[in-house]
Amino acid sequence: MTADYGTWKSPITSDLIVAEMIGVGSPILAAGATYWLEARPREAGRNVIVRRDASGQVQDMTPPPFNVRSRVHEYGGGSWWLDGGDIYFCHFADQQIYVVGNNPEGQPSPRQLTHAPSLRFADGIMDHQRQRLVCIVEDHSIEGQEAQNYLAAVNLADGAVNVLHRGHDFYASPTLSPDGTHLAWITWDHPNMPWDGTELWQASVTSHGTLLPVKITGSRTEAIQQPRYASSGPHKGTLHFISDRSGWWNLYRLQVSGPAQNLWPLAAEFGVPQWNFGPSNYQFVGQDILCCYSSNCTSQLALLHPNGRHTVIGQPYTDIGGIHASADGRRCAFIGASATSFSAVIELDLATGSQQRLKASCDLVLDPGYYSQPQAITYATGPGPGNTEGEVAHGFYYPPTNKDFTAPPDSAPPLVVELHGGPTSATYSGLNLRKQFWTSRGFAVLDVNYRGSSGYGRAYRDKLQRQWGIVDVDDTVYGAQYLVDQGLADPQRLAIKGGSAGGYTTLAALALRNTFKAGASYYGVGDLEALAKDTHKFEARYLDGLIGAYPQEMQVYKDRSPISHIDQLTCPVIFFQGLEDKVVPPNQAEAMVAALDRKGIAVAYVTFAEEQHGFRQAANIKRALDLELFFYGRVFGFTPADPIEPITILNLPN
Repeated sequence: MTADYGTWKSPITSDLIVAEMIGVGSPILAAGATYWLEARPREAGRNVIVRRDASGQVQDMTPPPFNVRSRVHEYGGGSWWLDGGDIYFCHFADQQIYVVGNNPEGQPSPRQLTHAPSLRFADGIMDHQRQRLVCIVEDHSIEGQEAQNYLAAVNLADGAVNVLHRGHDFYASPTLSPDGTHLAWITWDHPNMPWDGTELWQASVTSHGTLLPVKITGSRTEAIQQPRYASSGPHKGTLHFISDRSGWWNLYRLQVSGPAQNLWPLAAEFGVPQWNFGPSNYQFVGQDILCCYSSNCTSQLALLHPNGRHTVIGQPYTDIGGIHASADGRRCAFIGASATSFSAVIELDLATGSQQRLKASCDLVLDPGYYSQPQAITYATGPGPGNTEGEVAHGFYYPPTNKDFTAPPDSAPPLVVELHGGPTSATYSGLNLRKQFWTSRGFAVLDVNYRGSSGYGRAYRDKLQRQWGIVDVDDTVYGAQYLVDQGLADPQRLAIKGGSAGGYTTLAALALRNTFKAGASYYGVGDLEALAKDTHKFEARYLDGLIGAYPQEMQVYKDRSPISHIDQLTCPVIFFQGLEDKVVPPNQAEAMVAALDRKGIAVAYVTFAEEQHGFRQAANIKRALDLELFFYGRVFGFTPADPIEPITILNLPN
């Protein structure tokens, strides 16, 4: 059937997305069973620990109303730990640690372990010799002051919390040697973020459980992460870690003397920006190290052998993370996705190569004729820091695809340019229904990995230093123009959207350029100065690197803020905002909406009362998707095939 782009009827509806999609992560193999964490939009975003035994029986281990989620750094992660017969986890409502018996028989009944309402916990490991849990604590006990972070021990008998090490702004990744005699962790301090520079520490653990710490390596310009002691093989007990000292996050082994050894020098990323606690990109399996790495945001799985050789493991997934191995080294589990398969918990038999998809984030089976296949693109963009010419940016282009429809001849599709958050993050090519929501209706999508994104080495990541609001904006504009020049996008129907930092780039591109004709900001930043004054500890000094020191460079903040250029913003914008957001507070969106309304620009403001930074509840995810489509329809002059309850768009005639 021939129909205009944007009007195509698609089976990928917002109802289908929230009904079918869940999040899966943090797989663990133990005692013949596999565990993972599920994020369930239909249960108001509740996170649930799930167990699958060897026979295939699946059971929820954390019953309602328990929600397994930490608020340390606000982004959380590292929120649960398995210890033989017990599961320890952080409950979102009170941020306390609970324990539930790992018993497949009967209904689990969690018991509260800690009773410290001003403390939040994350990134725990078991110290069996001393019957304690070693973890990261974020202490909010002193009202009106910045939270304190430190390394602590939680007594498994009574939940008492004892400080082990403090003095740095941030702590992460505690790891214990197999014999329990040494503990390692990483720290960093303002204004650094963990991908800028961290320090690796190691301590001898005394008979009383106290620490004798020594800094091992790291600096403000070397980002170390994921320290681990080898649990097996010829280097058992030796500390390993990931460092970007070569310009890429490679895997290193600490030596008795001399510099640490790069185990596989490669222009690829074995690490990821640590927005969340608990990343896992390598594990020890027998004599070998199982690892995953990413080149141009495409993942591979491999085995590193003791002799320095490596074997790439053939498998179909292009986006891999969350690796965990069984104690005997025969099996591993990871989260894998590809352009044709949804993110899923994958179990791999390392001896035979056989694989099982244990739980997918979506079980939907649709005709492939409704799915758009991403195409990796690299295109020329503007000058970089120091006016370096010949800069490039990367992204994934998704053409409009729906087997039931074709567009009229000589027409080009509307384009949605999507921007990931962070901004030190990245987009990958795993199958995502929210992108297919647009492409199956006749939109093209460009998912941009602008300069500053991870996955392309430290030099590319550092191109955003003091350039936020400049090079990222250039890369979105040049990317859209690249597709327009090839006849792949309609220059009069270019939209841009993003969440959080992506929301900032969206608003900056709309205010400082005239390329885009509509925008959608999800909890985006409109006023950099307000953000510098009012955000959480983890990102309190993030802008020092992205913009400049505040308040010394206050004028730069004003110059880069979209709200300072509202007179140049002339196209419609829709804002989506969680009212409990502590990362980008609602006052950011409200100021932008008010300014646009005063100017007479078409604007809509959609709020969700019980959402934080990022939407987790099914009804809100559905409503945001529907209203964004409705908004584009009104602005670009087409009627979507979907029935959508309308919203008032200020300053837009009926």
